[in-house]
Amino acid sequence: MNFLWDLYWPVITAAVVIGVVAGRIGFRKDKAVGREAYKRKRSLTVLIATAAVLIIAWVWHGPVGTGERFASSTEQFTRKVLIDWEMAPVQAAVVRSPLKRSLVLSGPADAFQRSELVRILNDVPGVGEVHWRIAAPASPCPCFWKWNLRP
Repeated sequence: MNFLWDLYWPVITAAVVIGVVAGRIGFRKDKAVGREAYKRKRSLTVLIATAAVLIIAWVWHGPVGTGERFASSTEQFTRKVLIDWEMAPVQAAVVRSPLKRSLVLSGPADAFQRSELVRILNDVPGVGEVHWRIAAPASPCPCFWKWNLRP
């Protein structure tokens, strides 16, 4: 099992059940109904089933709180990994707006540590990509920004 399956199995199961039921209803041939009415019934059934799955996924992800639970669990696990590798000053945050499987790292680290932390944290369950936050230049003068884009 993987991390996303542990959180979203009810949505996947609901999608499969709704798809099977919609398929049985929408693709049943009625001899008394004409071809146009059959196409209209099939399209309407698929549209209603798709809307139902999207509503269930939205409710599960948002109001039920599975998205926030995913982000919190990922950040806690990442924090443990950073402490195990003795990189406690480095902070890791899941991108939340919109919620992604992406970690943003910030904190003191040299070039070797940055590259290795990206490699190590890519193996955390539920993480799709890892990157470092680009620090703003220390000088408030905009003319230095083009030279100090990367730390």
